[in-house]
Amino acid sequence: MFKTLLLSATLSVLAGSALAQMAPAAAGGTDDNLAKQLSNPVAALISVPFQYNYNDGYLDGKGVQSYINIQPVIPFSISDNWNLISRTILPVVNLQGFQGEGSNTTGFGNITQSLFLSPKAPTKGGLIWGVGPVIQIPTSTNGISPNQWGLGITGVALKQSKGWTIGALVNQIWSVSRNDEYGESSNAFLQPFISFTTKKATSFTLNTESTYDWVNEEWSVPINFTVGQIIKIDKHPVQITGGVRYWADSPDGGPQGWGARAVVTYLFPKG
Repeated sequence: MFKTLLLSATLSVLAGSALAQMAPAAAGGTDDNLAKQLSNPVAALISVPFQYNYNDGYLDGKGVQSYINIQPVIPFSISDNWNLISRTILPVVNLQGFQGEGSNTTGFGNITQSLFLSPKAPTKGGLIWGVGPVIQIPTSTNGISPNQWGLGITGVALKQSKGWTIGALVNQIWSVSRNDEYGESSNAFLQPFISFTTKKATSFTLNTESTYDWVNEEWSVPINFTVGQIIKIDKHPVQITGGVRYWADSPDGGPQGWGARAVVTYLFPKG
């Protein structure tokens, strides 16, 4: 398991370093400004987060899930007024007890690839927004998730003022392949969020990452509270984040109670 996670993390860091030399990024600035940009899903800042999550309580307490989401964010300037923001999520998942007592399975989940068309400047009212397609790419291994293509739409809207960021990110994905093997799927993702960043680049964030399964009519509602801090490693900005999760609702056999999250985000500001 750990060799797989380490290899994935190393490859993503190397890819992020290469992309930092090719893609446009937000101008360098103070640490608190970088932290505020990280609170904005469509900021013109290259970042590569490694987000570790832990959940238990599956199968009436018999199953434990842990995974690392590798989530590079790459902005592209496509005109004087517009950016295209690429956000990728590749899960590396470990499941314990899901296939019987003592079982242990590690593999990749499906990639979620989002592309946001976003204005470079906020509206006159200060609204920052982006909209575009979202694609589910079948990269799942070892039965981690249904290995099928999915297509949909995604959008984000937020406002930032005096250290506060308030907004929401949503998407809807429908399966478009191998439905004869896995059945049809239709899932909505809802992520309202609120965060506050101090002048010392400490960010306090509260959000939900809720999913509604339209086919089975089931909610999954984790509530996350995290604290992040920008630090320098060899003069390079990195955000270290930790926090807790509470499952307000989940399907039968799903996670229960409390979970945890830890994130290391490598930043590649320009200048």
